[in-house]
Amino acid sequence: MKKPSHTLRLSVAAFALLMSGTAAQAGDIDAKALLDRLNRLEAANAELKAQLVNLSQQQEQTEAKTNAVAVKIDAQEVASADGDLDPQHVVGINPEYGYAMLDHAEGVNKRQIMLLKARQNGELDSMVTLSGAVTAIANAHISNRPNKFGYLMRHPSGNNQRTRHTQEITINSAQLAVTVTPTPDVSAYIEMLYDPEQSFGAGTLTALARNQVQVRKAYVMFGNLDKSPLYMAAGKMDVPFGLQDTVSPFTNSTNWHAFAPLAYGGQVGYHTDSLSVRAMAVLGGAQFRSANTPVDGTAIPSKVNNFSVDGSYTLGFGDDNSLMVGGSYLHGSAYCQAYPIFHFNPCSVRVPAWAAYSQLDMGDLRLLGEIAKTTKIWPGTKVPLPGNPLAVFDASKVTAITLGGRYSPSKLLPKTDLSLEFSTFIAGPDNSPWERQNQWVLGLSHKLAPSVDVFGEVIRTEGFAPLNFLTGGNQPNGGTWSDRDARSSVLMLGVQAAF
Repeated sequence: MKKPSHTLRLSVAAFALLMSGTAAQAGDIDAKALLDRLNRLEAANAELKAQLVNLSQQQEQTEAKTNAVAVKIDAQEVASADGDLDPQHVVGINPEYGYAMLDHAEGVNKRQIMLLKARQNGELDSMVTLSGAVTAIANAHISNRPNKFGYLMRHPSGNNQRTRHTQEITINSAQLAVTVTPTPDVSAYIEMLYDPEQSFGAGTLTALARNQVQVRKAYVMFGNLDKSPLYMAAGKMDVPFGLQDTVSPFTNSTNWHAFAPLAYGGQVGYHTDSLSVRAMAVLGGAQFRSANTPVDGTAIPSKVNNFSVDGSYTLGFGDDNSLMVGGSYLHGSAYCQAYPIFHFNPCSVRVPAWAAYSQLDMGDLRLLGEIAKTTKIWPGTKVPLPGNPLAVFDASKVTAITLGGRYSPSKLLPKTDLSLEFSTFIAGPDNSPWERQNQWVLGLSHKLAPSVDVFGEVIRTEGFAPLNFLTGGNQPNGGTWSDRDARSSVLMLGVQAAF
């Protein structure tokens, strides 16, 4: 049964008070007594009015809170002015999308295309999509040279790896990304990265300078593949040059380490199921990775005097079979410094590079191959020290080659990949200390979930050729720490989990 309202109960009480008082004094109430009673009734009435006002205000506040909740709920289904956008959620996650966007091994410089395809396929049904990933590893290294471990997934330096044996259990990387889709034609992406092993900061693995969080990528993009194959983006992003992918579950190819640029600039592209064409205007000077052109004799990124172009064609045949071939050109690579070589120093000349690549997918098998090469010699590979034994070696162009295959026995071992890859970095003439560094990777991985991968690798490197001071300048008597006969072996275990 419905309870009487506060207003009704107060009114009944006031009426009862009036009637009881009147009945008790009927016939003998004088004017003064009546006036006193009226004053008391007016006071009681005023108190009742105050309580009614208070109740009314409480009711309005309750309704306002209810309406605010309703507005928040309605905002999840709000449409844009033209009625094209109707996201079901304000904030959401997509673990498979997050894993793909944050994976450092595949789709390395195709993130813009991946984002546009995800929108086209309805994978991003939220105004804001949050993504994150953590890669934890445990490994053991063995080298035939004290303090020289050629494995490139961490910066090779005696500051971090000592003697001929080293082990670690650590975080390789942690990432957090936000994808924003405010309209059907506009997307924005920002990615935060923590990578102490590959940070350019000085010191040991635990030094504060190496334990910083950075905005690794950030860009705004215009594009809608349902309307047009054209798109454009501006910000900090991977430069479209080469394939840069690997079949290994964790270890990047030598091509990636040698030629994968990250830079500020603007990109335009054309993408269909078969044809992809991309071009990017890149700020000159020394960029974040693998791009450098002189700017008035400095490395200051104050002119847009660098660029890249890339084109690829994919031919589909049969069920789940395809062949992709492509090529790229980079107007200014990283291999332009004079002796002694050091990252981010000004370049003496501009050194372009080209790349050619191919990828074959046939059911459970993937094969890939890539070559990248500078069109000019690297000035710093010539030692300008008369009388020094290292001065006899001629300056050289830089070449990187990757060949790999991955097999996924879907019927025998579902969600499991077996891989083998060879890649090499060639920076000097035969028998020079910096001639080359080879890398072999045997990999095994298993997906516990679409966004969780456990993996193991056996890695072998042949040669020790760090880019900084490659040909010397940091050793006594003009020597070099490069060593073509250095050998190291690595046993790697790890897990990559994303959302």
